[in-house]
Amino acid sequence: MGSRKRPALIGGFAVVVAAAAGLTANAFAGTTATSTAASGKTSAAVAWPAATSKTTLHATRKISGSVDLKNAEFIAGSELGDGDQSENQKPLFELADGATLANVIIGAPGADGVHCLGTCTLKNVWWLDVGEDAATQKGKIANEVMTIDGGGAKHAGDKVFQHNGPGTFVIKNFQAEDIGKLYRSCGNCKTQFARKVQISNVVVTAPMKDLVGINPNLGDTATINSVTVNGSSKKTVICAEFKGVTHGEPKLVSTTPNAACVATDITLK
Repeated sequence: MGSRKRPALIGGFAVVVAAAAGLTANAFAGTTATSTAASGKTSAAVAWPAATSKTTLHATRKISGSVDLKNAEFIAGSELGDGDQSENQKPLFELADGATLANVIIGAPGADGVHCLGTCTLKNVWWLDVGEDAATQKGKIANEVMTIDGGGAKHAGDKVFQHNGPGTFVIKNFQAEDIGKLYRSCGNCKTQFARKVQISNVVVTAPMKDLVGINPNLGDTATINSVTVNGSSKKTVICAEFKGVTHGEPKLVSTTPNAACVATDITLK
């Protein structure tokens, strides 16, 4: 495979730089390091769709059933928010339990993106400039599943996806660039739950602070597979683990994968 350099440390994880292959492969505990060719995962971002129309929403649009918006672009009017990091902005779309929203572009300002009130699916949704958050799960029942399948997000000053309710959050076949965190289990919600996140076939282009943030003290778990981070650095963290609270601020306790956060097939380039 050619000459190898000395192990480096990225985000608290030991990595080996394979000079001949032109990639950086994780070799930390609980993670298997494989090349893109060997794993078969997508390592390059797909093309973003062009908008077919553009509409300003002055009130949250409520979605039930299955809705395909055919790559129309929507932006928030001032009634919803200006797309900065201030709290209590309103979503452009609110999905009822069981709803699916497909093929939509959310432009800037994006306010608070999309809210999901139970089990829902976002299929090929694209955020050009993430506002407060791209999408938030706000369900109430432990067996609910929010699924992000396809799509992408750019320019998230903090989080892309926020998980406030219980249940499982699935992120697959997704791409992101210039983000703080891809996923965060709420660290200080007044009512807390044990939450699960499952991430697979995701490509992130740095800068990125953390891929996921979870609260193992509350029973959170993360399963991460087939993730590529392009432009990673020593500050890149795959799993950030916090002590979740119901008031005050959560405290960071670990940046190393363990039983609560299992990461496999991670490529840092």
